[in-house]
Amino acid sequence: MNEPKKKRIVERTNKPDDPAAADEPDANGQFNLQIHLRQIPLLKDLNDEEMARVRADLRIRQYARRDVVLQKGGVGDTLLFLLSGQLQVIDITEDGRAIGLRLLSPGEFFGEIAVINGSVRSASVVALTPVLVALLPRNTALHLFSHSPSVAMQMLKFLAEKVQRDSQFRALLSIHNTAKRIYSFIDLIKEKEGEDVEVVKNMPTHQDIANMINTSRETVTRTLLTLVQQGIIKKGSHRLIIVKPEALKQLAQT
Repeated sequence: MNEPKKKRIVERTNKPDDPAAADEPDANGQFNLQIHLRQIPLLKDLNDEEMARVRADLRIRQYARRDVVLQKGGVGDTLLFLLSGQLQVIDITEDGRAIGLRLLSPGEFFGEIAVINGSVRSASVVALTPVLVALLPRNTALHLFSHSPSVAMQMLKFLAEKVQRDSQFRALLSIHNTAKRIYSFIDLIKEKEGEDVEVVKNMPTHQDIANMINTSRETVTRTLLTLVQQGIIKKGSHRLIIVKPEALKQLAQT
């Protein structure tokens, strides 16, 4: 049986008087956005009073593909939530190379370290697609961290998972065999869709993957084509379907 679709975080609405709607311009003028804040894991268990404060303080911004959403070294005065689209966290090396650190999907938050520490941004965030982002002022975010048990627990869980994910990514980058590094990367970012299907949603471009795992775009393209020819993966619209998950895992581990 198919699982019910999750409600989208952002929907267009024709209800200008809806208190949950925010006005945002697009290329065709103005439209109203219905922001479903309880679809955001960090905020889903807030009580009504806390949610009202968040809704009042939240600001929505729209960015085009390749726009810089956060700049390394910038002031950490907001906690940010990705509402739609895909973002990439990157760092710039001393020789000017962009190194991809991780991908962000709708519902995720970012910029938390600078908010907690009162420090500058430690990395940049770039839009891989057109995105909508919600910004919550630092004072409001800190209030939630210290006064909402559900937010504090979600934050602890997130930071623990982030440490584990960063450890896995460092281990991936230490793999000398380039093809194996690509196999491991795909295996790392895949996720379950239903009970039996594994996919990579919002598939990054081959150049973005190359930047993240320190190789060339041509190598990524060639390696993924080999996986397709072997029947291990199948390309969809902006995503990969993992047809043989065990075969992919075995390639990543051998």
